[in-house]
Amino acid sequence: MARQRVDHEYAVIGLGRFGSSLALTLVERGHNVLGIDRSREIVQRLADQLTQVVALDSSDEDALRAVDILSFDTVVVAIGSDFESNLLTTVALKSLGARNVVCKASTERQRSILLRVGADRVVLPEQEAGRRLAQVLTAPGVLDQLELEPGYSITELRVPQSLMGHTLSESDLRRRFGITVLVVKRKQSLIVSPPADYLLEEGDLLVVLGANTNISRLNEL
Repeated sequence: MARQRVDHEYAVIGLGRFGSSLALTLVERGHNVLGIDRSREIVQRLADQLTQVVALDSSDEDALRAVDILSFDTVVVAIGSDFESNLLTTVALKSLGARNVVCKASTERQRSILLRVGADRVVLPEQEAGRRLAQVLTAPGVLDQLELEPGYSITELRVPQSLMGHTLSESDLRRRFGITVLVVKRKQSLIVSPPADYLLEEGDLLVVLGANTNISRLNEL
C-alpha cells in the first residue's frame, strides 16, 4: 500500500468527537487526511468525508506499516477514552520512525508520560479550550489566541476604538506595546504585513504577535 509522499498530509488516529472534528477541519482546509479508528461503524460513517479512512488496531506496528504511516507529515493520536491505547500507539509510531507525532491527553500526568515516550507535542484540548474561553470572557475584544510559549502569543482582536482613523505608523504599536501587526482583516480581505500608512477603520480585525500582557494593554485602549 506504499504511496508517493505528498506534502501536507495528515493521519488522525482516533475518530471520536475531537479526532473527527480535527480531521474534517483539515480536509476543509485542503489537506489530505487518513482517518484511523478501531470502529468499523465510525470508519463507514466518515468514509465519504475524509480522503481515506481505515479500521485497524493502531498499536500494531505491522498494521501501521501496511497503511504507509511514515509517508504522513504529521500523525495525530486523538484517542481520548483509552489512555493505554493512546500510549501504545504513540510508542509504535515513534518506534517505526514517524517524524511528527502529536498526541491528545486528558491530564498533565498523561501529557508527561506521552512526552517521555517520544511524542513531539501533546495537547490538552479541554484545558486549552478553557484558557481561550477565559480570555474571551475577560477581554471581549480578543477573538482568538494561539499561545506560542508561556506568556507569548499570536492573537486576533478587534481594532480598539482609539486607533480607528489612525495609520499603523501613527499608532506606533511596536514602540508603545512591543507588538507586531501581522495581518489586518477587513471584511473579506486579508492584508498581510500591512504598510505603515495603512489606515485603521471600524470593523478591522488585527492579528498581532507579542507578549500577552502587552496585548491585553492594547485591547484595553
